[in-house]
Amino acid sequence: MRSGSTALPETDAAVAFTRALVRLRTVNTAGATEVERPAAELVQGLFDEFGWKYEVVAVAPGRPNTVAVIEGGGGDGPTLMFEGHIDVVTEGDTADWTVDPYGAEIRDGKLWGRGSADMKSGVAAMIYGVRALQLAGPFPGRIVVGVLCDEEGLMLGAKAFAASPLAGEVDGVIVCEPEGYEVCTSARGGIRLRLDLHGVMAHGAMPQEGRSPIVAGARIVEALAGVQEWAEERYGEHPHAGRVTVTPTVLLGGDPDQLNVIPAHGVVGIDVRTIPGTDHAELIARVRESAERAAAGVGVTVAVTVVDDRPAIEIPEDHPVVAALVEGHRQVHGEAPPFGAVPGTTDGTILTRDAGLPTVVYGPGGKWIAHQADEYVEVREIEEYTRVYAAAAQAFLTGRTDGGEAR
Repeated sequence: MRSGSTALPETDAAVAFTRALVRLRTVNTAGATEVERPAAELVQGLFDEFGWKYEVVAVAPGRPNTVAVIEGGGGDGPTLMFEGHIDVVTEGDTADWTVDPYGAEIRDGKLWGRGSADMKSGVAAMIYGVRALQLAGPFPGRIVVGVLCDEEGLMLGAKAFAASPLAGEVDGVIVCEPEGYEVCTSARGGIRLRLDLHGVMAHGAMPQEGRSPIVAGARIVEALAGVQEWAEERYGEHPHAGRVTVTPTVLLGGDPDQLNVIPAHGVVGIDVRTIPGTDHAELIARVRESAERAAAGVGVTVAVTVVDDRPAIEIPEDHPVVAALVEGHRQVHGEAPPFGAVPGTTDGTILTRDAGLPTVVYGPGGKWIAHQADEYVEVREIEEYTRVYAAAAQAFLTGRTDGGEAR
């Protein structure tokens, strides 16, 4: 494949494979089994067709990682990984959709359906991009294609891969999540906190005899606004990732069928999003202190549980895997892409945290479309990203990221 090539014969196949994946309802819900298996088997069938060697690891029942290794046959070189997931979030109420969430309909130049952007189109594009590079002839080094499970949950698939021997051999990772043409060199961190409030049950007519976790919860929610203001001043603003946010997402207490009862227990849930440079331990301590102080005013105690803690990550804009991706984008689009940040976390967060892998995120689909009703991806984007991934892989493996002819 020549540097600057944009025409790949299998882009139509990438679109068709996206449709086949979207038609499979691989919804990740708590306690679910057999989530990814149908889509993983579809992927494995394609790998068999290509003659790729791959390993299937059952991370949990019905939750496989499928990881292929494609040797370039062109001598020694680095190892590049493309990564994506095939689980999706629920479609929610189908009445909110104007299309079949699993119909994979193509209309108005868009492919519609749950997972079309997040991120079955990215999985298809990365597979066919690698296939195109392979068909173009020998290349140095090798490529790892990781189709992992449970990204929409606790990222068990990424954690399992990060602990594998193969992870230690990877020199750079392109995570193919939807980012709207941005090359995301940073990703916000995430802390999920559960605050269990313990008060004293009493009759609603005699509030002086109780200690209300509902009142405590309201005061805690108010106090969290102060924590966010403190965090914004403490950590400032990142050029791409913005500012730290501290968002209450759950406030539970009482029974709607017992409106005359002050409950003994309540729950506040908090979703904290951080930026590179944030001290998570310091921020968690600040939340705990503020919550305990607010609740103590009404005699309620607070137990804080850190449900999940994912760091904010960042990779230099001149890192070889970033430079290769920029070069691939330039070859296809004729100009350099903008840099950005992932608003949430991805499997790349875990691969960096647990295995020290340099990761960059770039994939088809709108940056803000994930998890919404009427999710879609532009068909042309699937085709474009397939070409970009092929060009980026060639640039990374040959070391030519300056627009020159790859050797």
